[in-house]
Amino acid sequence: MAYVEFTIEPFVEGHPGPHVTAAIDAARAHDADIEIGPFGSSCTVAIEAVGVLVASVSDAAFANGASHVSVHVARETPITPPAFPIPHGVSE
Repeated sequence: MAYVEFTIEPFVEGHPGPHVTAAIDAARAHDADIEIGPFGSSCTVAIEAVGVLVASVSDAAFANGASHVSVHVARETPITPPAFPIPHGVSE
């Protein structure tokens, strides 16, 4: 799983414009459960879905007047240890 966070500008507190709402709708179209925060929005998706989700969010934001889209993606920390030992010097 991956944690995806996005911020869309211009930002107007309390009044998300169509550039923001369209991007959120685009993410929801990929079955992402969006958490809308005061400085950005986030969701958790399968690693395989990250590229398509980020492309859809960016496309929708820019098509509706966004001037800037910031995206942060991080692999979630596994809850369980790996099924096999990872050799020294090799990252996951």
